[in-house]
Amino acid sequence: MRNSLILAALILFPSMIYPQIELRAGMGIDFASTPSLKDYINQVVGTELLRSLNSSIVFSGEVDYSLNENYFIGIDAGYLINSYTSLYDLGKYEFAYNVISLSAMNYYVIAGEGYHFKFGGGAGPRFVFADQSLPGTGTTITYKSTGFGLILRADGNTLLGGNVYANIGADIKYDFNGEPKNNGKYLVNTVIPENVSMNSLSFGLRLGVSYMFD
Repeated sequence: MRNSLILAALILFPSMIYPQIELRAGMGIDFASTPSLKDYINQVVGTELLRSLNSSIVFSGEVDYSLNENYFIGIDAGYLINSYTSLYDLGKYEFAYNVISLSAMNYYVIAGEGYHFKFGGGAGPRFVFADQSLPGTGTTITYKSTGFGLILRADGNTLLGGNVYANIGADIKYDFNGEPKNNGKYLVNTVIPENVSMNSLSFGLRLGVSYMFD
């Protein structure tokens, strides 16, 4: 009778025999195409400061929960940092921005002795904060926008010892970051003319560590 109850519990609650929670932290680099922002900054500085693909530093963390052997759900948080600078006789032009991202993630997991691979994706809100300093003005104007993003992800974890794993990951992301504004005034490319959009398509690589709680 007792053996039957144990077997039934394992069938009904398969997550009992697998790690319940995984924590991950890492840093990576994104190569992003932001066409509207590229055209705007190149128009302002009068030269090709930005190319079609530009790199950004991204810090990220994630909490995942295993529903069963092959399926994880989780929350991913990212913090992207980027800036562009050009020097003039009157002073420095700088455009610096950060993007905070939150994504609900779903993964298919392939696990073995000392390793596991995760394939999946997710979506969630994006929050943009951009500072622009024009030469000769001595002021910095902050623009903000809110958007939505999508992620496709492949993640690999190799056991280092105990419950600690080395993590490597690759992402493809499309972020609808919106049109940043300050006090209701949009950042405008006056040459086209149109509001500047922070929408981007990016490809990222990441290294970090993860910890599995049994």
